[in-house]
Amino acid sequence: MLAIRTVKDSCRRPVRAFGTAAVLAGLLATPLAAAPATAAAAPITPPAPATTATTVAAAQGALGAAVSYDGTYYDDTYYRDAIGKTGAGLRSALHTIIGSQTKLSYAAVWNALKDTDQDPADSGNVILLYSGVSRAKSLNGGATGDWNREHVWAKSHGDFGTSTGPGTDLHHLRPEDVQVNGVRGNKDFDNGGSAVANGGGSRTDADSFEPRDAVKGDVARMIFYMAVRYEGDDGRPDLEVNGQVGNGSNPYMGRLDVLRAWNELDPPDAFEKRRNQVIYDSYQHNRNPFVDHPEWVRAIW
Repeated sequence: MLAIRTVKDSCRRPVRAFGTAAVLAGLLATPLAAAPATAAAAPITPPAPATTATTVAAAQGALGAAVSYDGTYYDDTYYRDAIGKTGAGLRSALHTIIGSQTKLSYAAVWNALKDTDQDPADSGNVILLYSGVSRAKSLNGGATGDWNREHVWAKSHGDFGTSTGPGTDLHHLRPEDVQVNGVRGNKDFDNGGSAVANGGGSRTDADSFEPRDAVKGDVARMIFYMAVRYEGDDGRPDLEVNGQVGNGSNPYMGRLDVLRAWNELDPPDAFEKRRNQVIYDSYQHNRNPFVDHPEWVRAIW
């Protein structure tokens, strides 16, 4: 039986941080240090939303585990038209909501990933998705020892390549070691196989790839995002999650039952939530709804 960590954070129910950079900046500005040690903490009134992901990152570093990127803050605004829906109605509402986005060029993805996937312990590094290695931001490229741009939804599944849109969507592009990325190739996702060299616990066989336990849910939520975002109505392929592997160039990714299980067994952690917030604040201005609401996976599939 596969052993999967079910908790990645030190606390499963972190203090809600009201979901915006401005709130976090307000928290940092509160003169807590000046208060007497015996004084009761004053209630915090959140300021108006919106500034930058840089402020969010600064607050996260200063407040640590006390800060979470709580996507439910957006239920009354961003997700307003999706709340209370399920099934096809929920999927349609989310497709409309997340379809409004700023699109990046493929070249611009390099610098964006250096921000979205920054190592919280070393600002000069990024965390590689499958291997979990912290590697210098400057080592982006195509040589052995470099990291490159991994399409979690393999770009050959639908043949969208690196074109602006699905080929450059940060919600499924992640930094990864060149050689490990090559091993994954365009394989579907499933359990089992042999250990991948320098893969951080990832496994692979002839037609599937199993990422390390700590990012199984991340992978699943990226795949579900792509299936809802790209429905074939904007000149792009209609991407779908199905129940098999070996999908080749068809616009499908599998396996559905495994990805659903990974979503539930590996809930979003602080790194994944921060990443979602940075993409929203600074780059595409859309969110991955399954990071904010993992339960919506079962509500749709």
